[in-house]
Amino acid sequence: MGEADDNKHTFQDNFLAVSDLVCRYHESSPKNPADENIVDQLSFNLNKNEIGCLLGSSGCGKTTLLRAIAGFQPAISGSIYLDGVLLSGGKTHAPPEERKIGMVFQDYALFPHLNVIENIIFGLGKLDKYSRQQKSEELVALVKLEGFEKRLPHELSGGQQQRVALARALAPAPKLLLLDEPFSSLDTDLRRSLALEVRSILKAKNISAIMVTHDQEEAFAFADKIGVIHRGKLEHWDVPFNLYHQPQSRFVANFIGQGVFIPGFLRASNSIETELGVLQSKHDFSWKNNSAVEVLIRPDDIVEDKNSQFHGEVINKIFAGTSTLYTLQLETGSKIEAALASHDDFDIGEKINFKVEADHIIAFPLNEESK
Repeated sequence: MGEADDNKHTFQDNFLAVSDLVCRYHESSPKNPADENIVDQLSFNLNKNEIGCLLGSSGCGKTTLLRAIAGFQPAISGSIYLDGVLLSGGKTHAPPEERKIGMVFQDYALFPHLNVIENIIFGLGKLDKYSRQQKSEELVALVKLEGFEKRLPHELSGGQQQRVALARALAPAPKLLLLDEPFSSLDTDLRRSLALEVRSILKAKNISAIMVTHDQEEAFAFADKIGVIHRGKLEHWDVPFNLYHQPQSRFVANFIGQGVFIPGFLRASNSIETELGVLQSKHDFSWKNNSAVEVLIRPDDIVEDKNSQFHGEVINKIFAGTSTLYTLQLETGSKIEAALASHDDFDIGEKINFKVEADHIIAFPLNEESK
């Protein structure tokens, strides 16, 4: 078999396959090599035309993982395949320029002395002059910058600069696009609208992509699949709905969205007794009956019910337009949060009667590590 055949991957559906990847920046400790791993035995797959997102707090390893996929960061072990071809693994480390991967950076990385068209043409490589001009004009239209072709980067807004960076990254028709915190320098409203717009462009062009961010709203608006990374490990890789309603670890449950854990006991395979009553789950838990557990109560699980025996005193409130987020203190001293319609305005010190209506009961053994 030839070298090209040796590099062929057996996965058919997994357009990008990252397997048991380990990355580190320093020599590891002989006693515990994993202590220095920035990316630690991490695996995930991305299908063709899917958009993925790596979500986590600063320093968790998400940008290092992105750099490893791009070829800027060598891996200690594990493998990376793209479209069936080995990019990294064993003795193979394809250089970035040979990976057919585009990159959009956090700071845009535009050439300040080149105008919009010239910045885009830079990404078109060795095409003839006519082809480069035609392709660059198509990309200008794609990112809706008609009329700005001759402007320099400093004459553009942040959102417009990001569009130029996106067009330049798309110019060589990459197989995969990587975006490193691409909207972090923009204001909140622009971030949300531009994330949706970039997603539409990628979907229209059938381009697979992975974005790195620490912003949950941005991730949920942008991605088909989201991976939560914690201390270099991938805690959960799934569609946004499952990530929110069926988290695979206590860390993910606590990290995604809002909510408070309250104690309880598993009285039957799908029944948990808590200070807020007996909660019935749609799925069975595998722990022994009477096991001590923690149950996540999200603000949208709380519904006002004047006839309920359960009540809490309002100790804090945050008005959010269509709803108000209340912090309620229970008689036991526990605190929960409730997102209630804003047309009812409860004051600090008032008591609210409520019931729990949770479609998905999220619970974990009490002794599971609070990571």
